Amino acid sequence: MTEVSSLTGRLLVATPALADPNFDRAVVLLLDHDEEGSLGVVLNRPTPVGVSDILEGWAGLTGEPGVVFQGGPVSLDSALGVAVIPGDSSGDRGPLGWRRVHGAIGLIDLEAPPELLASVLGSLRIFAGYAGWGPGQLEDELVEGAWYVVESEPGDVSSPAPERLWREVLRRQRSELAMVATYADDPSLN
Repeated sequence: MTEVSSLTGRLLVATPALADPNFDRAVVLLLDHDEEGSLGVVLNRPTPVGVSDILEGWAGLTGEPGVVFQGGPVSLDSALGVAVIPGDSSGDRGPLGWRRVHGAIGLIDLEAPPELLASVLGSLRIFAGYAGWGPGQLEDELVEGAWYVVESEPGDVSSPAPERLWREVLRRQRSELAMVATYADDPSLN
């Protein structure tokens, strides 16, 4: 088996050619990527469900919009908390109840008391479900051209306008990918 170079902490941005409706114009933050597979959350799929409806204690700590996001098509009955903790993102372990994923981005233990993390949170999003790939599956999709892989920024997790995130992430790229941001929603209307 070939060695897998970790993409943990990077963004997968759906190409216009990706045919899976679950990932149409999706921006996925990879939370884990190794030889055993990959796991991430879709950052730009808000639902109408308020965080207060399912995790009342965490509701006051989430940014706008204060709703649960659909993290992907897998395990929609489970919740993940992704948070940015400002400060030194390289060396320290971070606060109790938070596990670093990449830089200042990490996972929150939603079983922990919210007040344990309230004073250190920069931003927090709650996701129902996740996107998952088995061993080699994501690599195959990358070879097929289904995804662009780009660097994440801590602000991507808490974008106040998630419906614009796909275009914004592409637009900030310093390559021909910036042009893809202008791709029409429905190319047949051109």
